Amino acid sequence: MNGDLRGVKALLFDVFGTLVDWRGSIARETRQLLAPHGIDADWEAFADAWRDQYQPAMDAVRSGEIAFCKLDVLHRRNLDIVLRNFGLERVDEPTRARLNLAWHRLDAWPDVGEGLARLRSRFLVAPCSNGNISLMADLARRNAFVWDAILGAELARDYKPKPIVYLASASAFDCLPHEAMMVAAHSSDLAAAAACGLRTAFVARPDEHGPGRGELRASASVDGSAASLVDLACRLITA
Repeated sequence: MNGDLRGVKALLFDVFGTLVDWRGSIARETRQLLAPHGIDADWEAFADAWRDQYQPAMDAVRSGEIAFCKLDVLHRRNLDIVLRNFGLERVDEPTRARLNLAWHRLDAWPDVGEGLARLRSRFLVAPCSNGNISLMADLARRNAFVWDAILGAELARDYKPKPIVYLASASAFDCLPHEAMMVAAHSSDLAAAAACGLRTAFVARPDEHGPGRGELRASASVDGSAASLVDLACRLITA
């Protein structure tokens, strides 16, 4: 770890990709829900296509084109686009509604449970995610995440990488920006947090987008890097 981190009081976590395997989970959920209807597809490609709509949808909110709405609402709009692009307009409304909640049923990476518990023994911990509160609560219950709060986009009424999301999350814990550390597997997220004055830690998720297709190392300047959340706990607790 770089520099004196003794003043860090709270850790704020990106969730999609950093703590949970969205790609594998969405591919599984999509297959389980659509295959019984006689639908066959490249389920990983479907997951990728759905995720590809993520940033454009949030851009519409960040730019002011549309008012802030929960990520569940954006995910549903995106799902309808992807089903149409895959020629699956025949999927009925009840199935679409259940499929949209697949984002509430994502599985954690294997190291997260132990790593998060160890980090919480020393720091306040919370998600700083673009996911809405009910989504974060469902992921926490599914994966036994224990949070001190659920922070992020819904609290700030905007989406990362807008500064208000990071700053409102730090402030919720009565932290100055430098007293909070953003933890993420995405360099762009960490660069945006650092620009707001937060400390930053990169966690490698080299398989996030498929084998060898995630970030192995940070491309932005960070205060520290780790191979896993357990590794991060070892580094921070001994810092």
